[in-house]
This record gives sequence, structure tokens and C-alpha cells, in this order.
Amino acid sequence: MYKMSSVTTGPVATNCYTIINEDSNEAILIDASGSVARLLSAVKEAGATPKTLLLTHAHFDHMDAVDKIREEYPEIEVIIGANDAPLLEDPSLNLSYSFMGDPVTTKADRAVSDGEEIELIGIRIKCIEVPGHTIGGMCYFMPELTSLFDGDTLFHGSIGRSDFPTGDGDALIENIATKLFTLPDETRVFPGHDSETTIGWEKANNYYFS
Repeated sequence: MYKMSSVTTGPVATNCYTIINEDSNEAILIDASGSVARLLSAVKEAGATPKTLLLTHAHFDHMDAVDKIREEYPEIEVIIGANDAPLLEDPSLNLSYSFMGDPVTTKADRAVSDGEEIELIGIRIKCIEVPGHTIGGMCYFMPELTSLFDGDTLFHGSIGRSDFPTGDGDALIENIATKLFTLPDETRVFPGHDSETTIGWEKANNYYFS
């Protein structure tokens, strides 16, 4: 049985998620910004061990707490899309310098590619690269949980910005339509900011596609 929770934290109110396998007491973290105490509150309360941190993309507000989490859990594996991995080490591309005036860098332990399937804490995960917000933004689809964690790709009634370095608005719209809107309509979408939505609702109502 799996339990999911979220906290909204960090300098621009990022949604960060925790999924716990209650049988094995292992956890996945998805994105990491702001307060480490809040990010780890669910695993601490459950006495669970976070095995993996999935990063949806390399912007500072999704990864500025990575190294602080590593201090508490040195064995945690950090995963990001292959094409976004270099952005983690470049403050001009991960926006930490321009937004915070304080460069933030980190490294991933593993890079995944478009279409790759991985299994973490008993959950099958399909990695779907959706370039546009960043060059290698990665969405994580979990069929058994009917859930998609998509970072800043698709929002409730909107889409991510594409005016940052490596962004491409036309590519973002095309990739959402061809890669995300082919998922089941009932798929719950958990974005990096704002509220939860579903694929079916977005197909029918999103301003950019209706």
C-alpha cells in the first residue's frame, strides 16, 4: 500500500511530493526545495527511509534542497532527465543566480532518458521527457497509481513558462499534446506549483489546447 503526501515550500512555493511504500517503509521524494524539515516530515513521521529523489527538472526551485537532504540521507539516489542534468551545475541555466543572486549547484547520481522505465520502492515508473519549460524536463508517470508528476510542464488550466534559458514554447505545447495527452483521462496530474488536475480536464479545458 502506498501513501502520498505533499508540501509546498521554498522561495517560489514549490510542490514537493513524498510517496511511501507502507509495506517496505521505503520512500520516494519528488523535487526538493526550501525547508528540509518540511520536506522530510512525512518520512520522519513514518520512520521511513527515502531511497530516491526524482527531479522533474533542474531549475533552482526544484533542487535547492538536494544537498541538504543528502546530508541526512547520504545513500539517497538523485535522478533527473539526461538533458537537464548539465543545468544542475550551471547557475545561469538553473536560474539560481538570476532569481536568488546566490548560485546553487548540485549533481545527480543517475540520468534517465525519454521512454525509460524504472522501478522504485515497488512502483513502476515511465519517464516521459517533455522539452519546452527546460530542454530536458522529465515527467514521471506511475500507471498503478494513475498519477503523473510533471514539474512545471502542465498546470491546472495552463502550462509552464518557456521564456527561460533552454525553453521553447512551441515544443512545450507540442510535447504536452503528443506525450501527456495520450495518457488515460483519469490520470491525476501533480504539478510543481498550484493545484492538482487531471489529463482529461486539461484536454477539455486548458486554454492552450481548447
